[in-house]
Amino acid sequence: MKARLRRAADASVAALVRGLFTLVRLLGPDRAAALGARVARGIGPRLRVHRTALDNIRQAFPDMPAAEHERIAREAWDNLGRTAAEYPHLDRLWDFDEAATTQGRIRIAPEVTERFLALRDDGRPALIFAAHLANWELPAIAAARHGLPTAVLYRRPNNPHVARDIVTLRSGSMGRLIPAGIEAPIRMMEALDEGLHVGMLIDQRFGRGPRVPFLGRPAYSNPLVAHLARRFDCPVHGARAIREPDGGFRLELTEAIELPRDARGRVDVEAATALMNRIVEGWVREHPGQWLWMHRRWR
Repeated sequence: MKARLRRAADASVAALVRGLFTLVRLLGPDRAAALGARVARGIGPRLRVHRTALDNIRQAFPDMPAAEHERIAREAWDNLGRTAAEYPHLDRLWDFDEAATTQGRIRIAPEVTERFLALRDDGRPALIFAAHLANWELPAIAAARHGLPTAVLYRRPNNPHVARDIVTLRSGSMGRLIPAGIEAPIRMMEALDEGLHVGMLIDQRFGRGPRVPFLGRPAYSNPLVAHLARRFDCPVHGARAIREPDGGFRLELTEAIELPRDARGRVDVEAATALMNRIVEGWVREHPGQWLWMHRRWR
């Protein structure tokens, strides 16, 4: 009986989500993002998790006045609302055209395009890490749109109907999807064996990982990219999106990162994890209002 009720509840929630997605798509990406931002700015600061965000910001920027902490937190809610409302438009956000004479929503410098194309053409697998900054789905879309064969680690929703819808929405834009879970490292290794470019977000707490510095405090961090880099000895790059004031996005891809190695010449997993966290920290400090401060990263 409980299982039947749960299935019925999941189906009802999925139907509601599909309806909301349909309505949001009717607005178009820009109006949807503006509405999402307005709703999140109004509701977010009233939630208990807002206190978590403010505490995280205070710890990261202890010399800032309280008004600046509050401003960053409200900008983070604005960004989260925009990102959520952009989700049903993942297939519409991309408008980059290197030959275009006018600037579109997606902006990529020529040297970044060259890096994507070099990755595509070098015949090797690679690892790409990103963080919950701006619209964090865009780096994976950028890789796929530049022709890279890709596989992306993602967190699967608990609702099976919603999960199927999300896979359908995302797989058309970003290649193979690997659900997070106990089998994820195996699936990622298989993808690298096939020569794919494997991406994942690395900025959330991972209780079984090493504690490395992040924004001024030790934080349990995900070492999976470092472990895979050690095993496959393949290039590792960082990728991010930056939300610009006019609603557009600037996408960046780093050069291959020189990871620390041990005395035997193998990637040092803890030191490499710390290095990638320092890179993400630099991104967050550059645009603090675009990071997901609501996560309990340091618990």
